[in-house]
Amino acid sequence: MKPLSDSASVPPSSWMRAGLALAVVVAAIFALLWPTFFSMVEVWERSETFAHGYVIFPISLWLIWRRRAVLATLVPHPDGRGLLALAVAAAGWLLADAGSVNVVAQYAFIALLVSAVWAVLGWAVVWALFFPLMFLFFAVPVGEFLIQPLMGVTADFTVAMLQFTGIPVYREGMFFSIPSGDWSVVEGCSGLRYLIASVTLGVLYAYLTYRSWKRRLLFSIAALIVPVFANSGRAYMIVMIAHLSDMKLALGVDHYIYGWVFFGFVMLLLFWIGSFWREDDQPEPAAPARALSRSRVGRIGVVPAAGVAILLVAAAPLYASWLASRPLPAMPALAVEAASGWQPVPPFTTWTPHWVGADRQARVSFARGRQTVLLEINYYATQRQDAELVNSQNFMIRQKDPYWSNVGETLTTADIAGRPHPVRQAKMRSIDGQRLLVWQWNVVNGQPTVNDLYAKLVLAFDRVTGARDDGASVLIATPYDDAESMHAARATLARFAAEMQPAITRALAAVEAP
Repeated sequence: MKPLSDSASVPPSSWMRAGLALAVVVAAIFALLWPTFFSMVEVWERSETFAHGYVIFPISLWLIWRRRAVLATLVPHPDGRGLLALAVAAAGWLLADAGSVNVVAQYAFIALLVSAVWAVLGWAVVWALFFPLMFLFFAVPVGEFLIQPLMGVTADFTVAMLQFTGIPVYREGMFFSIPSGDWSVVEGCSGLRYLIASVTLGVLYAYLTYRSWKRRLLFSIAALIVPVFANSGRAYMIVMIAHLSDMKLALGVDHYIYGWVFFGFVMLLLFWIGSFWREDDQPEPAAPARALSRSRVGRIGVVPAAGVAILLVAAAPLYASWLASRPLPAMPALAVEAASGWQPVPPFTTWTPHWVGADRQARVSFARGRQTVLLEINYYATQRQDAELVNSQNFMIRQKDPYWSNVGETLTTADIAGRPHPVRQAKMRSIDGQRLLVWQWNVVNGQPTVNDLYAKLVLAFDRVTGARDDGASVLIATPYDDAESMHAARATLARFAAEMQPAITRALAAVEAP
């Protein structure tokens, strides 16, 4: 597609016909995938971290309106490559829906909107509106997977700075103590809210302020890095204020007020420094000729292109609906037999892991001599929303649990029956001093794994292709006293896992759906 010369004019009927066709396709996407869009709105509503999602679509429309002079020089043409992109996005949505991965389904939803513009209006229009269309992806509420890493960065920085300033610190996981009091790094201390706000505002600021893509990229990277360090500095500042005031300041509401004031100051400073290189008085760079060339791939009319687009979009939710309508088979209870001298005993701990939606569950305490081990198996016959093996709601302990704390969690490899075995290891501590060493892993297609991405992909492909998509979580836990007894606790769990593995395998085989 070539832009028209300044003296030429685009026939109004051309844009009217193409615009109407695009509106129909976009309306169909919203109607057919409304639950996916609504899932985004629900997160915007309940989470202050992602409340900015409400303004992303209006901002994108405003950014498109700013480009109306450029659009007036282009003639919209359907592009077969856009239909191919639409098909890929629909397939991605179907796979994400089968694996119950809301974030990926939401990204696929936005990708469908962008692909619809490409399919109906052509690549030249997409290129002219590249940033406004890409900005729509900020509407997806994503980032919660960063909470734990960011909490770790905050804890590491705060403890290191306290030690640097001569304050003695005792740390255990996300908990640390200094002479003036005890502290813990919780989700609110991760700085995710600051990071999301900074990146969204920073990218928008970079686009509006600069014309060079290099400057835009550099400022966007700065908007990504600065809030991480700023949040760590904020945490250290709050602890120091409380320490120097004998735990009278920077607590309660002050804790959050100081945080937001500090973050606001950092962002204003970042924007002020960035303004020294502003280029908003210059025109936007012209698009390369290749980007504006007309597609010769699958040249079709506007109405047929819109019709094919709607059919491609409709196929995904219709197939997903058929998959969801299949009834669950009858399953017996999940029971694990005693083996190798391990015998069932009354519960020895009040700690209960938080795994939701399991179709069958077994929770038994075993003992042999002085060794005691808790075994919990959660079996999922098929993957569906709120009843899936890998779920953000499946975790060792709730945040701010009044009785138990997770003082350290990591992925490691254990030696079980002479073979390397991946496990997710956690250390639990109760307020009355009981400590538990926990190992957890998932069983997918008969293989143990702690790679959540791998498990999700395998289970989603299995579901889409009609294969069995069942899986199980296996969790074992044993008491320990201190760091010196950790080795003995690991040996107990390894011995139990090796000796009870045949019984666990038989229990899962008995309950597996045919």
